[in-house]
Amino acid sequence: MPWRVGKNSPKKLYYRLLSEFMLQQTQVNTVVPYFKKFKTELPDLRSLANCTEGKILKMWEGLGYYRRAKNLLATSKILVKEKKNKLPKDLNEIKKLPGIGEYTGNIMLALIHNKPTIAIDGNVKRVFSRIINKFESEVNFGLLIEENKKNLFNTGRNSDLAEAIMEFGALICVPKTPKCFKCNLTSFCKSFKTKKFNKIKEKKIFLKKDYDIFCYLNKEKKQIALTKKNKLGFLDTFNLPEIKHAKERKNHKSWKFLCNYKNLISNKKLNINLYYKFSKKIPGEFNWYSIRRNKDFIPTFTKKIFREVSHLY
Repeated sequence: MPWRVGKNSPKKLYYRLLSEFMLQQTQVNTVVPYFKKFKTELPDLRSLANCTEGKILKMWEGLGYYRRAKNLLATSKILVKEKKNKLPKDLNEIKKLPGIGEYTGNIMLALIHNKPTIAIDGNVKRVFSRIINKFESEVNFGLLIEENKKNLFNTGRNSDLAEAIMEFGALICVPKTPKCFKCNLTSFCKSFKTKKFNKIKEKKIFLKKDYDIFCYLNKEKKQIALTKKNKLGFLDTFNLPEIKHAKERKNHKSWKFLCNYKNLISNKKLNINLYYKFSKKIPGEFNWYSIRRNKDFIPTFTKKIFREVSHLY
């Protein structure tokens, strides 16, 4: 992984902070090119802290969950201006930083300060539950780690341990077909000994959302109206006016139906009806933006809308 550097490297905090924010709810393969782009254009924590939000969002474009980018920027500013480029050593203090919760706080404590802690993710849960041969739902993992501290944290390599367990679960002790023939933990893995592998499938629950999205279009200037005030339920950048309930559509008889399409964002399945009308006037909270060229950060979802309406001009 490109964010793995020596324990004494001056880049360690920055690389780990950047990667952990990017890896929140995002796969490693997706994150790697974004990480490389960031470390090239913004080589250290200070350069990130001095960057504008607009540039950060533009570099983040396509990675999704844009709130992470804003929290990353806010956290970097605090670390540089208030913490002298150092991460606090107390979990509660770390969790006060924007965008850092229990999981990220614990993994940062382990990776940066070599503290005796493990961040509990799906991989860690799977490894431990198979070793003791219990379903994940039956295990209090926090208590399990606390009760086994003397056995787990007795080498002084807490950072390596925290990372190794996660990677072991990702590469060897995988959900469907664990590679037991490669595993050197089989001698004390109760699940392996019983030949009964508890494969707890965590079903991803998708929330179905119906949206009616309304586009103000300026035909002469080939423009579309966008706003930052409407968060559209899942985005907090430039967006379009929307109505969540079909019954409200009765008040919008002047709008023309353009198309219906479905979109998947995170855990949301979106069923979108797209409406439009040509107008030279728009509500005060909106601004006109070129449908073809723009300098501002526009999220990928909104660009899809651009493509849908572009043929109307």
